[in-house]
Amino acid sequence: MERYFDRVAKESLVMEKWKKVEELKELGVKPFGSKFDKKYMVGEILTHTPEENLKYKTAGRIMAYRGKGKTLFAHIEDRTGRIQLYLRKDELGDEVFEMVNKIGVGDIVGVEGELFVTHTGELTLRVTSIQLLSKNIRPLPEKFHGLTDVETRYRKRYVDLIMNKEVRDTFIKRTQIIKGIRSILDNKGFLEVETPLMHPILGGAAAKPFVTHHNALNVDLYMRIAPELYLKRLIVGGLEKVYELGRNFRNEGMSTRHNPEFTMIELYQAYADFNDMMDLAEEIITTLAKEVLGTTTVEYNGKTLVLENFKRIHMVDFVKEVTGVDFWDQNMTFEEAKALAKQHHVEVADHMNSVGHVVNQFFEEKCEEKIVQPTFVFGHPVEISPLAKRNEEDPRFTDRFELFIDAREYANAFSELQDPADQRGRFEDQVEEAERGNDEATPVIDDDFVEALEYGLPPTGGMGIGIDRLIMLLTQSDSIRDVLLFPQMKPRD
Repeated sequence: MERYFDRVAKESLVMEKWKKVEELKELGVKPFGSKFDKKYMVGEILTHTPEENLKYKTAGRIMAYRGKGKTLFAHIEDRTGRIQLYLRKDELGDEVFEMVNKIGVGDIVGVEGELFVTHTGELTLRVTSIQLLSKNIRPLPEKFHGLTDVETRYRKRYVDLIMNKEVRDTFIKRTQIIKGIRSILDNKGFLEVETPLMHPILGGAAAKPFVTHHNALNVDLYMRIAPELYLKRLIVGGLEKVYELGRNFRNEGMSTRHNPEFTMIELYQAYADFNDMMDLAEEIITTLAKEVLGTTTVEYNGKTLVLENFKRIHMVDFVKEVTGVDFWDQNMTFEEAKALAKQHHVEVADHMNSVGHVVNQFFEEKCEEKIVQPTFVFGHPVEISPLAKRNEEDPRFTDRFELFIDAREYANAFSELQDPADQRGRFEDQVEEAERGNDEATPVIDDDFVEALEYGLPPTGGMGIGIDRLIMLLTQSDSIRDVLLFPQMKPRD
C-alpha cells in the first residue's frame, strides 16, 4: 500500500481523490462497495414513460455532475445509454446527501427512483435511494474534448470505452457480427470445433510464425498461423462440415491492416467446391450487412460499396484486362514471362522460378489496387497454391479464389487438394522455395497430413475469412486497431 502511495504522491488530482475516500470512510460509507442488484439497463429505462409509474433500479458511471445546495443533477451511463438523475436532499435525507456531495464524475453508483420529465423535456430519474459502488480515483479526460489521442486510446482501451460511445458501439457490433456468422453456419449444419494453437510443424498458410519452446518435450512449437491442416483432418474423419473461429498469429509487420494476433474463421464442407464457397462468402457478408447495418450499401474510405452481387473474374483475365498481357499462352516460358515483367516494371524475386509466380506478381502489383466493389478473383497459379486442387481444364491453375473489397483481401478459399501424391509434391516444392529464400514458404513436409489424405479426403470446399477486416468494413473503421480491444503496441521508451 505504501509503495502505491509513493508512486502517485506527485499526482495532485489523484491524491485529492484519495482525500475524498477518507472523508467517505469517516461518514461510514464504503468507497468500494459490494454487490448491487441492478434490475434495468439504462437503455431499457429510456424506453419507458413516467405514466407507467414504475420504480427503476439501475447502476452506472457518473459522467456529468452539477448543482449546489439541496438539489443536484447527474448523468449516469452504462453500455446501453445515458440518463439524467435528479437528487434532492429532502428526499434522500441529510446523511445520504452528505455522501452525495462527496461523489462526482467517474464514480460508479447504484440508484433507485421514478421517471419524470424536466421542464426542458429531458427524461429523468428522480432518485429515492443511492449507493456508492466504486469511487473513481484517477480523473477522467476533460469532458469537452474527451479522449482523442489515438496512442492513448489504444493503450488504455478501458478509458476509451468510458469516454467514447462510438467505440463501445463498434465492439458491440463486433459481437453481433461474430454471433451472426456462427448463426449462419450453425443453421447450415456446421460444427464448431477447436484445434491446437501450438503446432509441431509449420503449415496451413504462407506466413512467418512465432516460435515457442516446450520444456518438458524439449521441442520447438509454432503458434498457429492457420488451422487448415487440422480442420481437413476432421473432414477425413467424417465430420463433413466444420468451422473454427479463433486467433491466429503471424510474426509479420504491423499496420492499419495487420496485427500479429488476429481473428479468423476457417470452414470446410465435404462434397462442395470453391464455387460453393463463393456463394457462402457472399451470403455471409450480405446477410451481416443487412442484419448489423440494415443495408448492403456501405460508405468506406470515401467510396460507396455495394455488398451484394459480387463480381467473379479469373486472375489471368484480370491481368489481361488491366495490363494487356495475356498469360493464357501455354507455351510461354519463364524467361519470356520475366521479360514481360521487366517491361511492365513488375518485380520478380530470386525464389520465383515459374510463369505462375509472375502471373501472381502481375496481379498483386497491377490489379489488386484497382478493385473497389466486392470481387472474387479465382484461378490462382499452382505454384502459389500448395493446398488447392488443380483446375481440370487447365492444371497450371487451381480452383481457388480470393475475395477483394476496396483493394483488401477478405477471404481465401479453394477446392481442397485430395491427391496425397500431388500434395506431397507440392510440399516438396515449398521446401525448395524456402531454400531459395522465400521465408513465407513452408520449410517442412507435414507427413502426417499426407498420410491423412491417404485415408481419403472427400471432395471438399474450404474457406478462411479475416474477421477483423470484415468488422472494419461493417463498422467503417480505418484501422484494425479500432476493432481490436487490445491491439499490439510498440513498447514505450
